[in-house]
Amino acid sequence: MFDYNQLAALAAIHRRGSFDHAAAALSVTPSAISQRLKALEERMGTLLLRRGQPCLATPTGLRLIHHFEEVMLLESSLAADLPEGPEPAVIRLAVNADSLATWVLPALAATKGMLFDLVIDDQDHSQDWLRRGEVSAAITGHPGPLQGCDTLPLGALRYRATASPEFVARWLPEGVTQTALARAPALTFSDKDRLQRDWIANRLGTAPGKASAFVFPTHRIASTQGFVDAAVLGLGWGMNPEPLIRPHLAAGTLVEIAADTPLDVALYWQFARITAGAISSVTQAILRASAKHLL
Repeated sequence: MFDYNQLAALAAIHRRGSFDHAAAALSVTPSAISQRLKALEERMGTLLLRRGQPCLATPTGLRLIHHFEEVMLLESSLAADLPEGPEPAVIRLAVNADSLATWVLPALAATKGMLFDLVIDDQDHSQDWLRRGEVSAAITGHPGPLQGCDTLPLGALRYRATASPEFVARWLPEGVTQTALARAPALTFSDKDRLQRDWIANRLGTAPGKASAFVFPTHRIASTQGFVDAAVLGLGWGMNPEPLIRPHLAAGTLVEIAADTPLDVALYWQFARITAGAISSVTQAILRASAKHLL
C-alpha cells in the first residue's frame, strides 16, 4: 500500500515547483515535505523528483502522481454519497487560452464541489498533457484516439483575421496579397500558434510546407485579450475568436482583412477513462457550454 501523505507531497512539489510552496499548499513544514519525499524515494528505490528551479517529477514520479490524483478523484466521487459530504475535488485540466476566454469559464462555474487547476496550452499541444498523465482531461484540437482516454467532439471555434480599419488602409491598401502579408505586422500568441500561418495558407492557396516557410513580421503577445486590444489599436492583424470580437466587428473598430474568410478550429474533449465517472459533471457542463457557443 502507498502512503498517500507521501504521494501528496510528491504531487505538491511537482505542481508548485518547490518544497516551500508544496509545504504551504499542504499546511506542513518544508522539513516534513522533504522527509515524506525521501521516505517515498527510498521505498521506491529510485529518484522521483529532479531538484531544481522548478522541481520536476521524473517519469516514474509522474506515474505515481497520476495514480495519486486518480485515486483522489475517485474518492471524492464516493464521498458524494456519504452523509458528511465530500471535500472539494481538485481536477487538473488542459485548456487553450481562446476557449478559456470565450466559453469554458461559464461551464466551470456551473460545476459545483470542485476546485480547478488549469494548464493553459495551445489546442494542438494540450493533448500532450493528457498523454503524460499531467491532467485528467483536455480541450484539444486532436480527435484521438489516445490510449486509456475517451474523446467527445465539441464543435468548432471560429476565428476571423481582423485588424483596425486604419491598419488595413496603411498596410493592405491593395488587399491581402503575399507581398502585403510579408510586410504587414501580424500578431502571434507563441511559437505553438499556427493560426495565422494556417489562414495565410488557406488564403493564398499554398501547400502547408510552403506556408511554414513563409516569413512575415509579427508581434508576440501571449494574451487572448491582448490580441484583441492590439488589433483594435492598429498594432497588427491576427486571428481573433469570433465570440470575443463580435462587438468590435459590429462597431467597426475591427474589420476582416479579407471579407468572409473565417478559419474554423475543431475542438474535442478528451478525458481519462478511469476517472470519467468522477468528472462526469464537468464533462456535461463542457458539452452544454460548447453546444451553446461553438459551431
